[in-house]
Amino acid sequence: MSETEKEETQLVGNSSFSNEGKVWVIREEPVMECALDVLMDLGNSGQVILVAKGNAIPTAVAVANIVTENMMKGNSKIVEISVDSENGSGKYGMTLISTIKIIIAKTN
Repeated sequence: MSETEKEETQLVGNSSFSNEGKVWVIREEPVMECALDVLMDLGNSGQVILVAKGNAIPTAVAVANIVTENMMKGNSKIVEISVDSENGSGKYGMTLISTIKIIIAKTN
């Protein structure tokens, strides 16, 4: 298992992030590309969960804002935002890595 797969498994498998809906693990990638993918799933399933950690958190927040405020204004809402942290290895030993979960639901 690659380091990326371990990271994804840890984040999605974290008990504080268990909920119904399609789970998107957000990484540092183009925001609009990710927002379009999330929009497609939101249209199909009615609810999506964005999870991110570390430096990818601003991307997840931007995607949530673009989807709810620009693409589906008035037809979607952010249901819940949860912030947490988990232990990780860092330059100087064990460090805390911030994590976020954003639940977006279609309202109509």
